Amino acid sequence: MVSMESSSPWLPPAPPGALEPSATRPSAPAAAFGVDEPSDGASPFEQEPKRSWRKRLTAPFAALLAALAKLKALLLLLPNLKLFATAGTMAVSVAAYSLIWGWTFAFGFVVLLLVHEMGHVIQLRREGVSASTPMFIPFLGAVITARTLGDNAAAEARVGLAGPILGGLGSALCLVIWRLTGDSFWEALAFVGFLLNLFNLLPVSPLDGGRAMAAMAPAMWFVGLAMMVAFLFLTHFRNPIVLLFILIGGMDSWRRWKLRREGGEQQQAYYRVRPMTRVLVAAAYLGLVAVFVLGMTATNLHASL
Repeated sequence: MVSMESSSPWLPPAPPGALEPSATRPSAPAAAFGVDEPSDGASPFEQEPKRSWRKRLTAPFAALLAALAKLKALLLLLPNLKLFATAGTMAVSVAAYSLIWGWTFAFGFVVLLLVHEMGHVIQLRREGVSASTPMFIPFLGAVITARTLGDNAAAEARVGLAGPILGGLGSALCLVIWRLTGDSFWEALAFVGFLLNLFNLLPVSPLDGGRAMAAMAPAMWFVGLAMMVAFLFLTHFRNPIVLLFILIGGMDSWRRWKLRREGGEQQQAYYRVRPMTRVLVAAAYLGLVAVFVLGMTATNLHASL
């Protein structure tokens, strides 16, 4: 390190003759160097440390304010991010199903899934429960999440059946378009839509049929499991998706059955449903099953999809 004691260390060394009296050789004004002399006679570099310390002190606060502004913008965009997540998972599902059916049919199938899931979302909001936007899982369908399914088993049944009801309307619309246009594409889409909603009515928790059984007869959860196991044997274990649903349904049904038996008065009150409500849920459930079977019969293509 080299230190200099000159009061103006930024000036170059004075040439010979520069030390003559000012009367002989006038000195150049300070403005010629583009630097204003401080009024108090101090060197400009004596104020530089003050400016640098101010910058050092204020820089963290400026960065914090910038980060808070970005966080606020992100929070404002959060609802849009949920929609982006739904659209993204939809696109992934369309790409996955297109490997089997082609892009056009895969897109129509995913739209029918969306219609089905929106039935659950609409009914949850009618029950006063906020629900997530649908998230799609290739070859497993779609799912929504909510803090609860309602105050009691009757509300759970309404939420569960709302998906097949709206999904059935979407499938029926495809059937009408097929009748009007004669295009077999809509016939196939209607058939798969009815099949999709009928499968969801299997009385296994957490499928929609299992939600309805919570208000009708929870013991039917195990009947539904037996039906799925029988189907797996009949297909010679060639469908791993059915096996996955059996594992998930078995664990969830057993958990809920055990909680219902040992959960005390709160659980007993949850499953306490008026007889007329049970009748209405049963009528809606059996009516949907009949409609979907008739819809599949009307659109049967006699071909493997």
